[in-house]
Amino acid sequence: MSVVVHFNTLQYVEKLRSAGISEEHAKAEVEALMIALSESTSTTLAGKEDINDLKLEIVELRSELKLVRWMSMTIVAGIASLVIKAFFS
Repeated sequence: MSVVVHFNTLQYVEKLRSAGISEEHAKAEVEALMIALSESTSTTLAGKEDINDLKLEIVELRSELKLVRWMSMTIVAGIASLVIKAFFS
């Protein structure tokens, strides 16, 4: 997912120019800032779709965990019954 960041590049360049930075330098700085913003927002933010995918994965893991618990309890009960049978038969 990519997030678009809008800002007035001309105003940004003019602000830098008024601070004494050359036009060439100001334009290069705008381009670098645009690249940095696009890279940082496209790889670090989770969108609604990402969150919904994670919620589905959590639901699947919970159901698998319930199955593992059930299997574990069945095994423990089977072992307990064998131990009881061995001592009381």
